[in-house]
Amino acid sequence: MASHAELRRFTANLADELDSAALYDTLARAEPQEDKRRVYAELADAERRHASIWAAKLKANGVPIREHRLSLKTRIMRTLASVFGPDFVLRSVAANEMADRDKYAGQPDAAQMSMEERHHADIVQDVVSRNKGLDKGSAIAAAETWHRGVASGNNLRAAVLGANDGLVSNFCLIMGVAGAGAGSRAVLLTAFAGLIAGATSMALGEWLSVTNARELARTQIAKEKDELDHMPDAERHELALIYQAKGVEPAEARRIAAQIMLDKDKALDTLTREELGLDPRELGGNPWTAALASFALFAIGAMFPAVPFLWSSGTNGIAQCMALSALGLAGIGVFTSLFNGRSALFSAARQVLIGLVAAGGTYGLGKLLGVSLS
Repeated sequence: MASHAELRRFTANLADELDSAALYDTLARAEPQEDKRRVYAELADAERRHASIWAAKLKANGVPIREHRLSLKTRIMRTLASVFGPDFVLRSVAANEMADRDKYAGQPDAAQMSMEERHHADIVQDVVSRNKGLDKGSAIAAAETWHRGVASGNNLRAAVLGANDGLVSNFCLIMGVAGAGAGSRAVLLTAFAGLIAGATSMALGEWLSVTNARELARTQIAKEKDELDHMPDAERHELALIYQAKGVEPAEARRIAAQIMLDKDKALDTLTREELGLDPRELGGNPWTAALASFALFAIGAMFPAVPFLWSSGTNGIAQCMALSALGLAGIGVFTSLFNGRSALFSAARQVLIGLVAAGGTYGLGKLLGVSLS
């Protein structure tokens, strides 16, 4: 008979596999492209096969198999995939697969499944690479960078963090002014002034960031094109070195570089991707779209602490502001669990706690300043 700890492990593994199977089923149903739909369906079948193994282990130990309830994280991911399409959540799925690829490494009874989970991670990275026009290695590197939070083009992550900035900053601002003893009209004016000012600042900052990135990228590409035109031998040598760094034999690397150099456009595209690390089709995205999205997301988050003062005032308004802000923070915490690897409950509780502590600090500071200035 298995020990209590082993039974808990079997149960957790079963739940994880059933969640993954349900998510891939949803991706398969929502995917318009036949080749990717087939990949998702095959991954769902593989996850169900893994689930059946853990279910059999539980049954062998006399543990009844209850009807599985999908985790909140999985339900959210399925909803987002159904509404916005699989590509909206694909980077989140890929990062989670990368994080979980070694989850069976320390389980001696799951050696074969451990190999298959690593293969699943590679498959999803391959789908990401096809979406972005990257080679497989670049896609995996991009996913690892995203997973560490260093940089990300992931729409879901950017949306959640943008709303979080608006909610927390305006919540703290409102609580500081309320703590200073300002009247309800002053608090309401401050709340919406903070919303507009913060959202405008975020939009301008995003516009400048994307615009500057695009201009720098264009300048670098122009320099690369000039070098191709005037120093083709040096650029061919650089290409050969790039492929040698990837593990290609020197002679083969020189042959590949010479072949690529026969087409200047192809050579420029390759050097832009490999040497500069840029995607010539994107160059950082559209600055106006990025600015509008930043404005909207910040404003949505900032509305949570502000709206109670439209119909309430005084202590009652502050209490409603705290309650609505805590609800918004909890929702943001749940969404962050989609890409931080923690449970939805833990992420929500942590987000609420940090937000309330920060707002409590500004409230206390505002009260001290209000007393000293009165």
